Amino acid sequence: MTILPPPEPDPTALRLFLARLRAQHRWSYDELAARSGLSRRTLIEIEQGRTIGTLATWHALAHAFHVPLGELLGPLCEGHASPGSEA
Repeated sequence: MTILPPPEPDPTALRLFLARLRAQHRWSYDELAARSGLSRRTLIEIEQGRTIGTLATWHALAHAFHVPLGELLGPLCEGHASPGSEA
């Protein structure tokens, strides 16, 4: 039995998804910062790819957008099969 390493997550897809969500809600960085409790700078750095953020950051964003955390992080798996599914 060959054990393969897990596929690499796609942080670019994740940050682009965040930008699309923010745009769909028509929220500025300031609005999302107020709704999430995060700093405007953190949000900009995530969307521009300078940081990935922490689990606590993404948890706060999930609450701000009223979406399950798994749905918000789903784009990390774009381009490869989800764990437990057949490839």
